[in-house]
Amino acid sequence: MGTILKGMSRVPWHDLTHAYGSAQDVPGRLSRVAWGDARTSADALSDLALWLGELAVFEATVAVVPFLWDLAVADSVTSRPGVIELLQAILDHGNPPKIDVQHAAHQAVLSGRATLDTLTGDEDPAVRAAACGLAAAIASHACEACRP
Repeated sequence: MGTILKGMSRVPWHDLTHAYGSAQDVPGRLSRVAWGDARTSADALSDLALWLGELAVFEATVAVVPFLWDLAVADSVTSRPGVIELLQAILDHGNPPKIDVQHAAHQAVLSGRATLDTLTGDEDPAVRAAACGLAAAIASHACEACRP
């Protein structure tokens, strides 16, 4: 693996869960997002969105967010706007029975605020638009799990 997903092999994915069970298949999808052509990357990102953030957040969501931030700023990734939109979806969704997981997932997204400066100034208009949407979501974020 290259430097984009450095450290991914140290995550115990088989011990983590997503919407459909074991997260052992997450690294393969992340790799496809990172190095796949446009269609392969988009398909893998669609799977990740469904598994990790469209309906609720999960243990695997917390582990995947730092890698999503890395993918969002990597010029070689063809689906960067979609990666940024997935970060926003994660911030927008919760998991009330597992409020600690929700809090951790949201904090992982919020921890990437500094990266948004780079993304909101990106030369790709789709990346800029997605980054501006995420910046607005971060600025207005106030869920029960994240309140002090």
